[in-house]
Amino acid sequence: MSESNIIIENTDSVRTITINRPKQLNALNSQTISELSEALKEAEKDTAVKVIILTGSGEKAFVAGADIKEFASFSVEEGKKLSKEGHDKLFDLAQNLSTPIIAAINGFALGGGLELAMSAHLRVASENAKMGLPEVSLGVIPGYGGTQRLAQLVGRGKALEMIATAGMISAEDAQQWGLVNHVTSPDGLMEKCHELASKIVKNSSSAISLAIKAVNANYVDGVDGFATEIEEFGNCFGTDDFKEGTSAFIERRKPNFK
Repeated sequence: MSESNIIIENTDSVRTITINRPKQLNALNSQTISELSEALKEAEKDTAVKVIILTGSGEKAFVAGADIKEFASFSVEEGKKLSKEGHDKLFDLAQNLSTPIIAAINGFALGGGLELAMSAHLRVASENAKMGLPEVSLGVIPGYGGTQRLAQLVGRGKALEMIATAGMISAEDAQQWGLVNHVTSPDGLMEKCHELASKIVKNSSSAISLAIKAVNANYVDGVDGFATEIEEFGNCFGTDDFKEGTSAFIERRKPNFK
């Protein structure tokens, strides 16, 4: 894949994808969304990749939002198409990816940037991070899942406060509200993400992928999350990882998941 807006690096079983538009504060334009989509699909296909770390280049921003110049003149129908394509191509893809994604939030994560971070499975923020959904100050609402995922993470009242005020919150508040999992110093951000990744890669990738599917099922209309859990729990019994994990436990040794 030929990419110009992202950088891909591999460390053991961890793939780091860096959005590399520092002059634009890593704002998401259509090309970057397409490149991220392809990068996530490729990482998921690569059996050597067990965790993905997603971050932004530079010290100022994870992603400071969408590229407003691209859609400032859109019609109603074009706006709907823009939102749906974003959901399908990147944001829903990330949330449902079978490979766990850790968002490393450095600096600003605003609008589409925060929506991207919320699509990841885990979030780690540096102390200088600022998060918000300022779309209503532009006469529009979050269109890449922000109204849904933020409420799921922090509750309806806090979500509406953030959206209606168009304000930013600190990393500390984000952790207290349940928006991020951990807060670190700016220098320790990637180290913390790799620490989490190292714990994840020791476990069964097949079980983790099924756990992601089961957890996500709770938030899909018309889907019984408990029924999905039962189904995926049973599916685990047909995997090589289950045989290895249970054998290792009985034999009192560490499992060697492939």
